Amino acid sequence: MSTSRTVALVGRPNVGKSRLFNRLAGRRIAIVLDQPGITRDVNAFEVRDASGPYTLLDTGGIGFSDAKTPKALIEAAEEQVFMAVEMADVICFVVDAKDGLTVLDETIAARLRKSGKKILLVVNKVDFPGLEDRLSDFSRLGLGAGLFVSAEHGYHEDQLRDEIVKLLPPCEKPAETDNAPARRVRISFLGRPNVGKSSICNALLRSERLVVSEVPGTTRDAIELDLDFKGENDTVIPFRLVDTAGLRRRTRVDTPVEVFSAMRSEEAIQKTDVAFVVLDAMEGVNKQDQVLLGKALEMAPAVVVLVNKWDYARAAIKDGSLPGYEDERAYREHFEACVRELLFFLPDSPILFISAKTGYFVDNILRVAAKLDAKLDEKLTTGPVNRLLERMFQQREPAMREGKRFRAYYALQTGNRPFNIRIFCNRVDKLDDNYKRYLERGFINEFALQGCSLRFTLIGKPKRDRTKSPSRTRKERDENE
Repeated sequence: MSTSRTVALVGRPNVGKSRLFNRLAGRRIAIVLDQPGITRDVNAFEVRDASGPYTLLDTGGIGFSDAKTPKALIEAAEEQVFMAVEMADVICFVVDAKDGLTVLDETIAARLRKSGKKILLVVNKVDFPGLEDRLSDFSRLGLGAGLFVSAEHGYHEDQLRDEIVKLLPPCEKPAETDNAPARRVRISFLGRPNVGKSSICNALLRSERLVVSEVPGTTRDAIELDLDFKGENDTVIPFRLVDTAGLRRRTRVDTPVEVFSAMRSEEAIQKTDVAFVVLDAMEGVNKQDQVLLGKALEMAPAVVVLVNKWDYARAAIKDGSLPGYEDERAYREHFEACVRELLFFLPDSPILFISAKTGYFVDNILRVAAKLDAKLDEKLTTGPVNRLLERMFQQREPAMREGKRFRAYYALQTGNRPFNIRIFCNRVDKLDDNYKRYLERGFINEFALQGCSLRFTLIGKPKRDRTKSPSRTRKERDENE
């Protein structure tokens, strides 16, 4: 019996595979748009069925043709489809009821039959009654009459689920079926187009699971992939890698696909444990990177700066095309200093220098992610928190604002992922950004929270009505203000 069962949705472009994928997954995972060529990578989701779980794969369209899309990219995407076919136990061959049988459908069916896999013909877009009567042509594919469905409206969804399970091999159920699956550490790779996010995932997986291309914008969707990493003392750490679409400035996001891609990338950041923002070693930091890192810090519990393509930098230093640096170490120190200066708002995040192409220090990504994930669950004892706060106020007083200073009376930790510190103070509006960053740096250094996001929740004293208490002393008034 099998514990790993896989179903692949395969077909020509724009037959509704991604919409069907979302329907069977029970949530919106793949980008859905009435435009061929949207899906390029293989998207995966574990479906929890009563018979046992199985992995559902959404694939790109076979036979996609577009003058604006490089041929190499089309070929790479199509290669991923047939990798999914090889992995699958069952192939759902999806065709379009509205278009009817096409020559390309027949060509794909012939190739799928040679795979020797179990094939279920799924006739999609049967969106109104009576359409089944006009679809006898699909029997010419030699795959049976097929199952008529509508991914848009859920027509025959239950029957499709049943047919898939019938074709899958039996699942060896675990002894304790009520136990939830082990938690995976979610790490997301974010960055501008073409900085090497997909290559990094492939290097970690040591496979070519994702489409990698020099053409910016290859990845359209947030792709999730599971990886078990053997850490210290042979402890296995389960990870979930999330490869996101390259994010551009809002003013340059002009197509529906880019809008949806940006939305999916932001959703991925919100769900992540550790966000890795990828920079190009030969390009440094620009304004777009600053915006993206600020966004990651707002939404993710922990943030790491990942400098990819370090092999190019090492080669450039060696052949002298990067003048002014004695060696690799000098360039690394200069690069890191520039990052710290331009990204001053980060919580002293780790900066990793790697090469996805050569594998240079790639495993450091998982080691750092594991340490940060463990750190995110730490509890900060109230006593040390308040002693730190008192010491910092003694060392540096807040600036006067409208004749008053910010005063903190008491603090305690109220949450993790990210760390949340509640501070009871005199007036919330008296804390300026500079002093807030000073407090953040103090907490990060004192409790070794480098890379961890920190939130301050301020609870100010309510203003008292002077007319009802005219006899208050000046000291009382100052404390309330």
